[in-house]
Amino acid sequence: MMALVGWLAGCSAPKKVNYRNGRYHSARDMARIKAEERRRGGRPMAKSKSKATTPSGKAKIVTKHRSTPANASRAIVTVIETARSFQGTPYKYGGTSRLGMDCSGLLYNAFAAIDVAIPRSSNEQAIWGTPVRPQDLKAGDLVFFGASPGSSTITHVGLVTEATPEGVQFIHASSSSGVVENSLETDYYLSRYIKAVRPVL
Repeated sequence: MMALVGWLAGCSAPKKVNYRNGRYHSARDMARIKAEERRRGGRPMAKSKSKATTPSGKAKIVTKHRSTPANASRAIVTVIETARSFQGTPYKYGGTSRLGMDCSGLLYNAFAAIDVAIPRSSNEQAIWGTPVRPQDLKAGDLVFFGASPGSSTITHVGLVTEATPEGVQFIHASSSSGVVENSLETDYYLSRYIKAVRPVL
């Protein structure tokens, strides 16, 4: 467990989705804007600090990693940016739109951005790829959780957005907060973590 704890990183709060310079953009427009910024060597996504409430109800300051993952393929960067474009979308069981979506629906939409059709449920997504050890996680991997500490039944999935020596960030559709980016380092997620897989693209 110490190896897992050493690799896994804090919790972050939702933010407005798809706003740039005061106006709203569609997910496709945002992906195009970000791609153009990368071509021009535009602004990197920086770390930002914000206040978040942990599942136990305690407030704490957390760091949100928003940089483009290093050494990730163009396809994985597109998947991550598409998932991030849904931040702030409310949770809705079975949902797959900006009106509301669930965890597996978020990943279904994110991979659709690179024309990859993935299974719709988290249980099916858990066998869609190669198993990965926690210490080997990298951007683009899928992480799976149970509903309660120690559970071996998969009920939730997230997408790793960044994996560094400082920690692992993942994006997911939380039933309480909607689409958010969090860290695997928190006791809440560590205690519910079951497995990870790397998609074969």
